[in-house]
Amino acid sequence: MNTTLLIIVLLIGVILLALEIVALPGGIAGVFGAGLIAFGVWMSYGLYGPRTGTIILLCAVALCILALVILLKAKTWKRFSLNEESDSRVNQLEPTVAVGARGTTISRLAPTGKALIDGQPMEVHAVNKFIDPDRTIEVVAIEGYRIDVVESNDTRFEK
Repeated sequence: MNTTLLIIVLLIGVILLALEIVALPGGIAGVFGAGLIAFGVWMSYGLYGPRTGTIILLCAVALCILALVILLKAKTWKRFSLNEESDSRVNQLEPTVAVGARGTTISRLAPTGKALIDGQPMEVHAVNKFIDPDRTIEVVAIEGYRIDVVESNDTRFEK
């Protein structure tokens, strides 16, 4: 094994080990990286003797630490992070939507789906069963952003 191949094996091992710690879960890249580093150091001891092998071992450890420091800096991760904001919203409840309001299902409520209540499309939750599309529904409860509905011919919730 020549020196160039030995350096390539060690560098690939350092890169795989650093990526395992920072980005790649599962352990496979880390095992291969540590194996490549151990193989490279072992080969350097065999080819160049104990003095050079120890120097290469210390350089490999220093390279691993340097790679981790560079990867763990905040500026490195700002290039990969998402800098946009999400402006999506859940149901915006208008004063016209209240308990007792009636509407029609747009999609199947299994148990959550879309319905048209007072002319507004809403995400609703069927309380007691699945409700097919194009069925008349009635709002029985509003808890936060959750709108609970039943089929309007269901008499279990009437007072």
